[in-house]
Amino acid sequence: MPERDDDPRVGDEEFLPITRDPAMARLLRKQLEVLADGKAGEVMQEMAREVLSGRIGLREAVRVGAYEEELVKHVDTFRGKWDEMSEAERAHAEREGAKFLEEQREEIAREREERTRASREKSRHGGQRGSSF
Repeated sequence: MPERDDDPRVGDEEFLPITRDPAMARLLRKQLEVLADGKAGEVMQEMAREVLSGRIGLREAVRVGAYEEELVKHVDTFRGKWDEMSEAERAHAEREGAKFLEEQREEIAREREERTRASREKSRHGGQRGSSF
């Protein structure tokens, strides 16, 4: 199913019940966006687009036979590559993952700060358009 530019997109908050961590929710959404671009094949692309559009939840999507089958293949491939890595390579991958997750946390904090600042500015200037006299 082709995706249109005007298709609605779910936000990070959609994945909070699953991840219980805003940074992990953001990471999950970003990974789904990569899948939606077709980098893992048509089946994963369709699943990611359906989830990102809000037409189906992630928990429901992984129970759809074709999606589940494809996910299992990708997990098996990842597991095989992980098992082939040396301890040093795994440790490096874990550090990179932790670093990326921390970057997501910092990005979220900056966005919250900006929203708070903008909200304060709006409320400070909100009712002052001019005199009614």
